Amino acid sequence: MPSPAAPERPTPGPDYIKVWFRFVPREGRLPYDTEGLWATRLSEDTACVANVPFLQDGVAEGETVRFATDAEGLHWATERVAPSGNCTIRVLAVPTGPLGRDPRAVHERFAPFGMGGEVFSAELPLVAMTVPADADLARIKALLHHGRDEGWWHFEAGRVTDAWRNAG
Repeated sequence: MPSPAAPERPTPGPDYIKVWFRFVPREGRLPYDTEGLWATRLSEDTACVANVPFLQDGVAEGETVRFATDAEGLHWATERVAPSGNCTIRVLAVPTGPLGRDPRAVHERFAPFGMGGEVFSAELPLVAMTVPADADLARIKALLHHGRDEGWWHFEAGRVTDAWRNAG
């Protein structure tokens, strides 16, 4: 099944590329096996990820990845070269919960932490967010668990750091 397109971004220059990631679809999840993320080219075969992944685990915005370019000109990630210290979390509001299906309500809860994010689609208002390396990780984790326990949302961590694991 084809992958969803990465969120549309303006192209600021020739160093802005899309890097594709391959993965095995997980049971009970969206049936995709690739995801394209915008990135800033750093060298002939490295780029810095410029948006938050909805599907790909193990990578966060700001990380440097190595890629190989295929015959069609697509850039396929092969490894992470340098971590960013950022984490990736994904939050899906419970439709029957107090936030309804409103991704803005999710964003509002995390905005005080300086977290930005993107919404997958109107049909699936999954919010993918970058947790900055210098954020209050313990408070963010506490909010995630509180929201889950109160029936606001489901969440998953797509990329975490040792600092995340050791916080709170």
